[in-house]
Amino acid sequence: MNGRRPKLAEWWKGALEKYKYALLIVAAGVALMLLPAGGEQTARTEEQPQTQGDCFDLEQFERKLEQTLSQIAGAGQTRVVLTVDSGSRRVLAQDQERDREGGSTVSTVTVGRGSGTQEVVPLQTLAPSFRGALVVCPGGGDPQVRLKLSEAVSALTGLGTDRISVCEGNT
Repeated sequence: MNGRRPKLAEWWKGALEKYKYALLIVAAGVALMLLPAGGEQTARTEEQPQTQGDCFDLEQFERKLEQTLSQIAGAGQTRVVLTVDSGSRRVLAQDQERDREGGSTVSTVTVGRGSGTQEVVPLQTLAPSFRGALVVCPGGGDPQVRLKLSEAVSALTGLGTDRISVCEGNT
């Protein structure tokens, strides 16, 4: 070889120099073909019955909150009641296509799951919006315990302390 480049490498170098703009245009065309055709995808919020795995269970959340609040010093065994403004919602993927006349059509994106079944494509699941909370516990008469319970419920539900009521109870 004596330090010379092989002929094939020289040929490729010459071809790339000669056709670099044509190759650039071909690469841009391939990239454009890989982009999704049609319209733009948007999101929409829709209240829907959800499958067991992704729905919010209010009663289970209340039980977990009761167990957690019972661990606060001085609270004792707690009972929690939460009210909600709206249930959990899913944000679904949508496809919006525009025609040449300026009109548009919006359709929900679905995925085939075999044997003719279709499922919507959820983008995210939103937790419910809470309206208020009531906490009843034996330590609810102590101002320090009330403050700790209110702060804990506020942190976990996003409610302001004006929407949380802590009462002393016999439980």
